[in-house]
Amino acid sequence: MDLRDELANAAWRKASFSSGNGGDCIEVAPLSGGRVAMRDTEAPGQEPFVVSASVWSAFVSGAKAGEFDF
Repeated sequence: MDLRDELANAAWRKASFSSGNGGDCIEVAPLSGGRVAMRDTEAPGQEPFVVSASVWSAFVSGAKAGEFDF
C-alpha cells in the first residue's frame, strides 16, 4: 500500500484533552513501519506530517517531560 492509500485509510485519533480546550489539537495515526502521521484538527484536508518511529518516540518523551510547556 502506498502512503496516499495508507493515509486515506488511517485510523486518526486525538487526545481526550482536546475536547476540553476548544478542540485545538493534533490528530495522529499509526502507519506501517512504525511511522506516525500528524495533522491539525482545524485543517484535516491539508497534507499530514509523517515522522519515523524514532522521531515520534522522542517527541512523546519530550512532551511527557514538559519540554514543550509554556
